[in-house]
Amino acid sequence: MNILVTGTDGYIGSVLGPYLLERGHNVTGLDTGFYRAGWLYNNGETVYPSYINKDLREITLEDLEGFDAVAHLAELSNDPLGQLNPEITYKINHEGSIRLATLCKKAGIQRFVYTSSCSVYGEGDDSYKTEESEVNPQTAYAECKTRVERDVSKLAGEQFSPTFLRNATAYGASPRMRFDIVLNNLAGLAWTTGIIEMISDGMPWRPLVHVKDICKAIACSLEAPTEKIHNQVFNVGNTDENFRVREIAEIVGKAFPGCKTTFGDSGGDNRSYRVSFDKINSQLPGFSCEYTAVNGAEELYKLFKRIDLDPEVFNAKPYTRLKQLKFLLGTNQLDKELYWAK
Repeated sequence: MNILVTGTDGYIGSVLGPYLLERGHNVTGLDTGFYRAGWLYNNGETVYPSYINKDLREITLEDLEGFDAVAHLAELSNDPLGQLNPEITYKINHEGSIRLATLCKKAGIQRFVYTSSCSVYGEGDDSYKTEESEVNPQTAYAECKTRVERDVSKLAGEQFSPTFLRNATAYGASPRMRFDIVLNNLAGLAWTTGIIEMISDGMPWRPLVHVKDICKAIACSLEAPTEKIHNQVFNVGNTDENFRVREIAEIVGKAFPGCKTTFGDSGGDNRSYRVSFDKINSQLPGFSCEYTAVNGAEELYKLFKRIDLDPEVFNAKPYTRLKQLKFLLGTNQLDKELYWAK
């Protein structure tokens, strides 16, 4: 299968390409390169053999010729980043993604896998959210995810089969590392400071999923019979991997010898949700999670020890999406619309 992966210089994309290549697919990457300055480690995997250096909003019909499928990851990638400029977030994440899907349909591309997020569930009680649960987005980022799901699903037809993957909160090692997601951030703190000092009480719920299990879900969605994935929404993760944030801190603390963990008062973040992943594990052929938060934390400990991660690298701009984008804007490398300055 000839697959275009958008967002290939990202946290997930840099793992997904080699993963799909190992499964025998032909893979082309596309990315505008906001985070290309960050490369945490080499792992010996094959990188993308071909590459399109272009902004999501500038993709043309010609760029899409010859592909059987698109795995779409290229968006502003988390809640704080989306809140930096909500208007631009909507233009890139919502309008840009709808435009891409529309062009894919015109180009005759039959498979379109969209990486959504469990953050669409927003604030909730302790009940488990399923794909049928009402969404309750709390941020521009999450709102865009719900809009893309809604609008791309309307494009579905006999020759165009979109699939929507609502990923749990990602963690795990990636060459284009992110230290602004909860388990990775806590692991970095544990290694570089020996202390996990929580400013909140850590009571909100978060479901977790390893980056490689996200890649597996994407691959299974691309490879499954059409009737299994056509216009379907899947929560991506394992129901046993729902944790309170304080439990995540405790898991990380145990993986990093000598680390101390402390907690504060109730914080202002009202995002809290538990998610059921029964559908994907029972209905998507070939999918099951291979990682847990426990062995994911242990994986990061081994990686940080191998590369001798230091505080300067841990705090470097490219590994925190908001820092890097503010830097590119502040140095006039990006214009106000988040295009590269001419």
